[in-house]
Amino acid sequence: MSFEVTVSRKLGDTHIACSFAAPPGLTALFGPSGAGKTSILNMVSGLLRPNQGRIAVGGEVLFDSAAGMDMPVQQRRSGYVFQDARLFPHLRVRANLAYGARHGGVMSQAEVVDFLGIAHLLHRWPRTLSGGEAQRVAIGRALLSNPRFLLMDEPLASLDRARREEVMRVIERLRDEMRLPILYVSHDRAEVERLAATIVEI
Repeated sequence: MSFEVTVSRKLGDTHIACSFAAPPGLTALFGPSGAGKTSILNMVSGLLRPNQGRIAVGGEVLFDSAAGMDMPVQQRRSGYVFQDARLFPHLRVRANLAYGARHGGVMSQAEVVDFLGIAHLLHRWPRTLSGGEAQRVAIGRALLSNPRFLLMDEPLASLDRARREEVMRVIERLRDEMRLPILYVSHDRAEVERLAATIVEI
């Protein structure tokens, strides 16, 4: 199984609970805004601690409340792609890609740049990029962190139709060629039906 997640967490007046086991491929958490999808993603990444439950990715346990086990964020090695690209505005694209890069990854920076088709963007400032270009750079930065798995939080939500298609094709290539486990959040039914091997309704 790529993802085995059983978590429960109280956030204010909201109780978030979810349980699923997903085979290899892209797994989508699908549901309306405010349902807790991003919170579940944050629990898998280690940014938010469940009150109870168990999280395993690729057979490796990241969190188990019964066993008192909570792997630190940096050891989980998740590549996180947010809805807004969150590029550093004071760094050019090349430096944004290099930030947080880890040695020993499955792809070098040159290979990531070629894979994503962003060589022509390397000297640009983030403020000059389109939404689709910025998301491709954000995906590249996540890949260069040498992740064991990818977390994607509505990466297409702020893009226009043309840019959505551009980034969608990149995600399909990640799914089919990189074969990294991907946990993907969306409230768009057509999007998850196109991308996901497994859809978990939240």
